[in-house]
Amino acid sequence: MIKMKRIHHVAYRCTDAKVTVDWYKEHLNMELTVAIAENEVPSTKAPDPYMHIFLDAGMGNVLAFFEIPNSPTMGRDENTPTWVQHIALEVEDVDALVAAKEELQSKGVDVLGPVHHGVFKSIYFFDPSGHRLELAANTGTVEQMKELKRVAPLMIEEWAVTKVAPKHAAWLHE
Repeated sequence: MIKMKRIHHVAYRCTDAKVTVDWYKEHLNMELTVAIAENEVPSTKAPDPYMHIFLDAGMGNVLAFFEIPNSPTMGRDENTPTWVQHIALEVEDVDALVAAKEELQSKGVDVLGPVHHGVFKSIYFFDPSGHRLELAANTGTVEQMKELKRVAPLMIEEWAVTKVAPKHAAWLHE
């Protein structure tokens, strides 16, 4: 049986590796830990120069990016709303979330929120490559999280049949 230890890294494309490293350091205090550059893709041997950067997202979590200059200009899936695909990072608590919002705004970043999701609060903003970022602070109780875990399979089964939002966890946004 496969057993995961943790996510090793999550990788996205960026428009400029240096701008990305500098922005994440300045705005989110994330340190560059590794840079890998090759002129061909190790897995396929395709000739495609790239810069692969790894940023410390805390507690062993790694956020990575690829700059691939010989590919067409970076875009996004226009059939997916901008709010759907995002990178969510956790902060210590709501006070840290509010402080992060103030700091980001002081650096000229447009920030939405905090938005209350019942068991966590979030703020949203974009990085220089257009990736939507979320900072989240958990607020849920052990009992609330236990109830969400209990109803999750029921909700999935109902959704699979109806494609209408099940009401099992409607209390989150009431």
